[in-house]
Formats: sequence, C-alpha cells, structure tokens
Amino acid sequence: MKEININQLRDEIDSLDSQLVQLLAKRSKVTRQVGLYKTIKGVPVYVPARENELLAKRKKQAEALGVSPELVEDLLRRIMRESYQSQHKHYHCSNNDINKIVIFGGNGALGKAFVNMFRISGYTVEVVEKDDWDRVESVVVDADLVIISVPINVTSAVIESLPKLPDHCILADLTSIKDEPLTAMMEKHSGPVVGLHPMFGPDGSFVKQVVVVCDGRGSEHYKWLLDQITIWGCITYNSAPQEHDSAMQMIQIMRHFSTFVYGRNLQLENPDLDKLMAFSSPIYRLELAMVGRLFAQNAQLYTDIIFSSKQAIELLKHYINTYEDAVKMLESDDKEGFKKAFDEVSDWFGDYAVSFQKESKSLLLKANDQRSL
Repeated sequence: MKEININQLRDEIDSLDSQLVQLLAKRSKVTRQVGLYKTIKGVPVYVPARENELLAKRKKQAEALGVSPELVEDLLRRIMRESYQSQHKHYHCSNNDINKIVIFGGNGALGKAFVNMFRISGYTVEVVEKDDWDRVESVVVDADLVIISVPINVTSAVIESLPKLPDHCILADLTSIKDEPLTAMMEKHSGPVVGLHPMFGPDGSFVKQVVVVCDGRGSEHYKWLLDQITIWGCITYNSAPQEHDSAMQMIQIMRHFSTFVYGRNLQLENPDLDKLMAFSSPIYRLELAMVGRLFAQNAQLYTDIIFSSKQAIELLKHYINTYEDAVKMLESDDKEGFKKAFDEVSDWFGDYAVSFQKESKSLLLKANDQRSL
C-alpha cells in the first residue's frame, strides 16, 4: 500500500479551494451582469422558478458524481443569497411618472430601509419627521405616494393629522397591525389607499421576504407600487385586515411575549451565560440566539407590538393555562398524559412537522459550524 503523504493532500485541497474562490469571483461578475439586465428589463430579483430549476439540476448532477445533493443545495443557496445582494445596487423603476414619494418616519429603521430602496430604484423621496409638521402641507402638495412608517401607538394620530392629499395620491402604511390604520386612512383620504406590513426587520435583505397587502381603495392605482416591491424580490400576500391582525396575535404578539418572558426568567434566575453556551447543543444555541436577538433591539418597538392588541390578552391567558396544565402533568408524574398531548400536537402539525425538521436541519448545522471553541 502506497504511503499517504498528508502534506501533499493538504496542498491539493488548498489548490482546489483556491480554484473554488476563483470560480466564485467569476460567478459574481456574471450575476452582476444579470442584476444589470434585471434593472433594465424590470425583472424581479427573485424568480422562484429559475432558482428551483437551478437547484434541481445541480442536485441531480451532484448525485451522479457521488456528491451529497444536500451539500450542493446548501452551498448554492448561500451563493445565491450572496448574488442577490450583489444585485442590490440599482433596481428598475416600475413607474417613471411618479413625481415624489413622501415617507413619514423615514429616518426610523424600517422607514429608512424603504427610503433607500425607493431611491436606488430612481424615485425622488422626501422624509417627514415629527419636527417637520410646520412644512407638511408644502411637502405633500405634489406627492404621488405618502407612506406612514411611525410607531404603532401614534400611527392613527399621524394619519388623522395629515393635511389634504392630492386626489390621485396613494396613502399607505407599514404598520404591523392593519385594521385600525386602514380604517383611519380610508376615512382621512378619498383617493387610493393600501395597508402594507413588511414581515421582516430592517436589518436584512428584501429578497424572499413577505409583504402583506391589505387592499383599501383604488388597487389599479397602486399596482405599480406592488410591482416595485416584487421587483425588489419580495413576495406579496393579500389579506383582509381582520385576518391579518388575528394571525399577528399568534405570529408576533404571542411569540414576542413568550420570548420576553423566557428572557426575563433567565435574567431573574441569573445563570452563567458562558456556561450555558458551553453546555448547549446547536438547537439550544439557536433558541438562545433568537431570545437574545429580541433584547438586542428597540424596547419601545416591541412594547408597542405586544401592547397593540387587547384581544391578544385572552390568547396569552390560554397560553398560560396550557403551560400550567403541562406543569401539572410533571407534578403528578403523568407521563402517559404528556405523551398523549405530544402525539396530539404532532398529529395537528401533520406533514409540516417533517418539513420543519428538514428546514431546521440546515440552521442547526450552521449554528454548529459557527461555534467557537
């Protein structure tokens, strides 16, 4: 048997890795050209059919070559995410007839993200903050789109305080509740009205992110706005405002409240975080990261979200009752009852449980890859 020369093998790996980096650089140049084409033609940054086709072909190729299809998919998804970012320089303008966009709260985190996206799409954008009310009338007099991006607790008040807008002007908001703001906008403005809720924070890409759309009035007039959001790579999802707000009680209020309580309990118990991290599995590291993420953000923002719906109080009380019932099972050593409840939840999730397990696998692997020893 020929003796293995580890240094020679390592040199070969280094050479192959270097070739990979060179290929990535070449691919990046091509994707920038693709981005330019999309800008000129108005093609959305994210085209699901194209991405799915590419992944399917390369996974099939990987399998034929004895390479893990899952590995290839993970690599390509990370590479594609980077390529979407490389295309984030300029975007096609879906409506060149727009004279001016005005964003109330445009210096806030989310407002600023939309200001930037509109500007790199070729629109003129003006920002209005609370100290600018003496000039509001002159700012909105020639506006084609007015967007309200202010804290939840003052959204309706800001809408009600608006001066008369041009009849053709679109009035929209970016609030995480929709029924009350949409009603306020419909009462204030007789022109086109639409409620928008970006289901993401300001610190990430717009690509593959969901923007919920609650139709108000004159959808044909704000179609260009939804087209523009799609060009940025977002996925729009239409919903009735009441349906949206009901879902947000689960997605936002209940989730953020539970995270707050868990983080608060950690703080009161005061464990050594370094030891928790040292002992943790990837799943716990990821869970702890999501808890810590909440407390790295603006306290007022999340206070406003959690306190935005009094109807959510009953939902949270049900959650507390469910928690207490589970504790009682532990106190009474009711393992059969616990298992029965577990199976009932599993049946309720159905096929989603399996797909969520698969989806979370890549997240756990990444969490483990980033662990520092």
